[in-house]
Amino acid sequence: MAESETDITTDSQTSLQEEYLNSSSNLQEGQLIEGTVIEISTESVFIDIGYKSEGKIPIEEFKTKPEIGDVVSVVLISKEGKGGQVIVSKGKADEKVFWKDIKNAFQEKTAVDGKFISSNKGGFEVNLGHNIIGFCPLSKTDVVRVEDPEKYIGMKSKFLIERLYSDNKLKIVVSRRNFLEQEISAKKEKFFKETELDSVVSGTVKSFTSFGAFVDLGGFDGLLHINDMSWGHVTRPKDYVKKDQKIELKVIKLDPEGQKINLSLKHFTPDPWSVFEDKYAVDDIVKGKVTKLSDFGAFIEIEEGIEGLVHISELSWVKRVKHPSEILTIGDEVETKILGYDLASGRVSLGLKQVLQNPWDNLEETFPIDHRLKAKIVKLTNAGAFVELTEGIDGFLHVDDLSWTRRVKNPGSILKVGEEIEVVIMGIDKTAHRIKLGYKQLSDDPWKYLKKNFPKNSPIEGEITNITDFGVFVKVIGDIEGLVSKYNLVEPGADDSRDEDYLSRFKTGQKVKALVTEINPKTQRLSLSIKDYDRSIERKEISKYIHDDVEGSNATFGDFLKGMGSDSEN
Repeated sequence: MAESETDITTDSQTSLQEEYLNSSSNLQEGQLIEGTVIEISTESVFIDIGYKSEGKIPIEEFKTKPEIGDVVSVVLISKEGKGGQVIVSKGKADEKVFWKDIKNAFQEKTAVDGKFISSNKGGFEVNLGHNIIGFCPLSKTDVVRVEDPEKYIGMKSKFLIERLYSDNKLKIVVSRRNFLEQEISAKKEKFFKETELDSVVSGTVKSFTSFGAFVDLGGFDGLLHINDMSWGHVTRPKDYVKKDQKIELKVIKLDPEGQKINLSLKHFTPDPWSVFEDKYAVDDIVKGKVTKLSDFGAFIEIEEGIEGLVHISELSWVKRVKHPSEILTIGDEVETKILGYDLASGRVSLGLKQVLQNPWDNLEETFPIDHRLKAKIVKLTNAGAFVELTEGIDGFLHVDDLSWTRRVKNPGSILKVGEEIEVVIMGIDKTAHRIKLGYKQLSDDPWKYLKKNFPKNSPIEGEITNITDFGVFVKVIGDIEGLVSKYNLVEPGADDSRDEDYLSRFKTGQKVKALVTEINPKTQRLSLSIKDYDRSIERKEISKYIHDDVEGSNATFGDFLKGMGSDSEN
């Protein structure tokens, strides 16, 4: 308050208004006196104030038409007017009475009537009557935040007077908020005193939060929690109540100390768990709606207030489900089987896959051993490839079953995810849910063919595919590679040494003939010898020569060699 302002006290207020004077024989001008209505005309009301003449008041100064005999307060303006008639004013008297009421309302903290007439940046001007204007700050206008000041203009209400002060001019500060809070406090106190638990009360939905709705019970709020809207699963409070809706609710909790009131809609009906066993039993097939999905399963509402859990392991017989959203969507209506329940904790265990036949039970009928089919590769690992045989059922193709002849270290070098290949069913383990597939088994084992048709010491023809320091690799029939070690390549001459670069005599892609020295299908090992093949050919040539030149003679093979030696000497 500015230094020029002075609060009006009980003593100083008498200086701002003229003192009230009781009727006496010594009437003073400006005095507030009482008179009696003795006559009423169409334009005036005549008042007897106990003086030599009556006072005349225009009839429009009366809010309601008076009757003869009514006692009226007036202010004596003049004992004698121009015509010698006493002059009085009811308006000025009303103003004096009004200021007296204002003073009493301020001191006794009682409410006065007022009307919002205009607004400014700081608040509102309020007409308190008799053209007396008070000021109501914006923060003192309502118990809620004032968003639209214009909606208050023209509104009539009651106010408490907060301040009366003088700053060259009498000023009045009023508060509508204080009056409303006083009213609300009284109503709330009465509510807590007269209301019992389970009482039915009426209210209006005021606002929403994520956890429920606030209901106006007559100036104060009660909470309708989201869990008390329905016995069932509630995600959106607005699905059950609407703003400004008038509803009846049950009082389920009263806390006078904390000034909290909890309300309920669902308590108008019994708890569905109390009659669960009258409706359901284990192994029953029930319909329900998906209400929530989590990492560990899906919640299914089979009726309002009864929600069961389908664990992620109970969603599918065949599919490896990482999240229920792979199979279900919130809002889906599905059939499930009741696997078990616990009334005390309000839990039901449900199964989705149990309403369907387990495909593993008759899988051998669909995919018998040695059955061939085309299927898509869905995943690659270092050990092999998973191949989808039908929706949700994969078989495994091991890396060792990719090729009869090639040692595959990385399946990704010859296979691609999404590629369709032909495979053969080699085995089914229904207990472990595993299917073994083969790829190389689509054709005969070339090692067996080679073993049968090219036993040890058999000649064979092939093509050099690789040359190394320790020998050369030769690809023979069936794309089998055999190794010719460097010691089995050529017969060294007299002047040859093991360090001689005799490997240069061979080239990749060169056709060669060799002799099988070892063949082992189990270890997939094939050893060849070009040197031994050349020796066998040489023996055949010598044998032929002996047969042609010595046949019919008594000479021996030793004699033949001696003869060759003699020729060399010559």
